[in-house]
Amino acid sequence: MTRARGAARGLIPAALAAVTLAGCSSSTGAGDGGPGGPAVSSTPAPAPAGAGAEKTGADEAGADATKAAEKGGRVGGAGSACDLPVTFDIAAHWKPRGASMDLGSGLDPELAEELADLAEQGTVKVVCEIDAKPAGNIGFLRVWQGEASEDDPRAVLKAFVADAPNVSEAVYTQVTVGALAAAEVGYTGHSELLDEPKKERAFAVVTPDGPVVVHLGGMDSEEHVAMLPAFELAKKTLELRR
Repeated sequence: MTRARGAARGLIPAALAAVTLAGCSSSTGAGDGGPGGPAVSSTPAPAPAGAGAEKTGADEAGADATKAAEKGGRVGGAGSACDLPVTFDIAAHWKPRGASMDLGSGLDPELAEELADLAEQGTVKVVCEIDAKPAGNIGFLRVWQGEASEDDPRAVLKAFVADAPNVSEAVYTQVTVGALAAAEVGYTGHSELLDEPKKERAFAVVTPDGPVVVHLGGMDSEEHVAMLPAFELAKKTLELRR
């Protein structure tokens, strides 16, 4: 990936929001639905881009002590805002929508191509975003999906992080998500909007329909930390779609 593409990828949340990822929304409640968001906070120390540590145990991942958020709905199943190979609970008031890069005919072809490129990271593409704004936070919980392959969750996650710009302090752990073996990573990225480091977190599982990455970013590290309970709720309740 070129340096220019790497820098541009840091703008994906703003870019995709500006164009408005196509999709339908659903209300929170008994059915599938609800918004999600990104985030994590901490003061980053300089480290080479892509640098990472290998750890085992959820405590090392950093979010284990965070309590899960109150449930507001469920996403991923038939009839929900996002059609996924997995289902999981979403936090109260968060609003989900399926992501599509069908941007219509009015967009400049070159810009459309760049945005489509930004919607792919590593071996996965963004397919769902859950907006935290209705819950009072600025960020998204995003779901990315790839084609079926021989890659295990850690390999999928490492490719995802390697394709993100200005990554440092990446710490990987082996975890269990629902009944599935998974990998989780916490790392420091960079906010192009605020020109400052920010915490991010993601986990990956492998399904018969391909790998799934659930990522939490946030406008900044403070927002990220505030949204971690929504990330923990997704991790705690995720299961293969039946």
